[in-house]
Amino acid sequence: MSLQPGTPDHEGGGAPAGRGRGGWRFGIALTALLAGTAGLAASAAGVSAQLLPRTFTAAQQQQIMNWESARRWRELPAGTIFPATITYQLPANALEASTELPLTAYRVGISPQTTCAKGSDPAAARVLSAHHCAAMLRATYADGTDSMLVTVGVAVMPGDGAARSAAGELSSGQQPDSAVRAAAFRGTLAASFGDRQRQLSWATSAGPYVILSTAGYTNGMPEAAVASDAYADQEMTSLANGVADAIGTPLGVQPPLPRCPGAPGC
Repeated sequence: MSLQPGTPDHEGGGAPAGRGRGGWRFGIALTALLAGTAGLAASAAGVSAQLLPRTFTAAQQQQIMNWESARRWRELPAGTIFPATITYQLPANALEASTELPLTAYRVGISPQTTCAKGSDPAAARVLSAHHCAAMLRATYADGTDSMLVTVGVAVMPGDGAARSAAGELSSGQQPDSAVRAAAFRGTLAASFGDRQRQLSWATSAGPYVILSTAGYTNGMPEAAVASDAYADQEMTSLANGVADAIGTPLGVQPPLPRCPGAPGC
């Protein structure tokens, strides 16, 4: 049978008109679908990996802990760093007693943040500067009898090692002229508490901070040989050390080991 002009040949082995182009389009669509599915699977795998708990090396854990300790002075309110009242202990032998005597010191005032050069004597400032001190925070406390004062300074250092080294150099002599400057406050019993009234000075470290303290009398008595009076020496030392410990311990305490989720870097 002869084909009429223009009649499609559906009986032969050839494909119907247009089927070749359709198959080509189907192949492209299938390839694109497979590629998209693979990309989605890879993306999902990446998200899943990100959601898995991260682990830190010992060095990374220590670095994060140091960072958390070093930022406390910026994040904590001044009234938290320097609490309104502090309890400390007078040694039993100072009173010839069998137990320690608990005493309370109260905060007279908090000074504005300053530099380490302005917050300490030149000799102390040189030591702090050599170890890259960043800032100085100060507050003054009085004992419960209103007879003694202590100014406590928090020197912010770049790390624990720098703080320990600086504190070791500053505490080697324990001299009033190598210490934190006394912080006076108008209208209080610390109004006349100046550098000339400092009797004894100390320095210790707590984490990345150097805690400095200097003590004297509220009556403006200039520097005297406090060590000649055993009771006065112990009472003043207990006041200064007790206040310094109460302030330095919370600042320098090591945070818990960082674990994900929740720790910085997770």
